[in-house]
Amino acid sequence: MTSTTAAQTPQVVTDATPFDQIGGAQTVQRFVDRFYDLMRDDPQYGALRALHADDLTPMRASLAGFLNAWLGGPRDWFVQRPVLCMMSAHAAIPITHETARQWTHAMARAMDEADVAPDLARQINAAFERMSQGMATR
Repeated sequence: MTSTTAAQTPQVVTDATPFDQIGGAQTVQRFVDRFYDLMRDDPQYGALRALHADDLTPMRASLAGFLNAWLGGPRDWFVQRPVLCMMSAHAAIPITHETARQWTHAMARAMDEADVAPDLARQINAAFERMSQGMATR
């Protein structure tokens, strides 16, 4: 009988990006759509919904494009907006700590309902929380 120690166990090294791990653009679009559906339909996200235009269609496409690139997928969104900074793009929006919390809560639900792997979803949402709270002005 042979035994294997931890030092002998082969490690699997992967260059898979979070975009790859999440399942690509189709999964990103699925959880982005669910996010906006939750924001539109669930009253607990009312303050967050009030910060957005009536038509969420352009935001669905923009957020999906941003997240595809941010997660390591196609960089089209950044190529089309070479000087746009997320912080400055949101500077004129009266984001509060509560609306930032609503954003990350809805996003966590959306990723869960889109079957994003729980560990990956937690890591992504932790970054979302840091970004959204950094945008909060009050």
